[in-house]
Amino acid sequence: MKSILIAVLLSLSWAGSSLAASAPSSGRLKAEQVCAACHGPDGNSTSEQFPRLAGQREAYLLAALRAYRAGLRKDPTMRAQAERLSDQEIADLAAHFGAQTGLTTGRPTSCGW
Repeated sequence: MKSILIAVLLSLSWAGSSLAASAPSSGRLKAEQVCAACHGPDGNSTSEQFPRLAGQREAYLLAALRAYRAGLRKDPTMRAQAERLSDQEIADLAAHFGAQTGLTTGRPTSCGW
């Protein structure tokens, strides 16, 4: 738990430089190519198996993807996906999903830790 907290704090400290240069349009293209199969084309997954990403805070999504990439957040599928992403791609994806409107009906929109 302590290592996850440290990773999140470090990720948030890196967020300032990455967020300034993020490009939601680039994130949209990457999301359509990779993320849409599980999380839906706009980040509003219709499956209980996959969390909704639309409307999540950009800094949270940045920290989560970095934690998956570093192996601090455990999910084999997400680790494999995040390992392939550059810092810029992570920032772009976080900006894209953060800019989407999240659905609030049906089930929670949080990914949880």
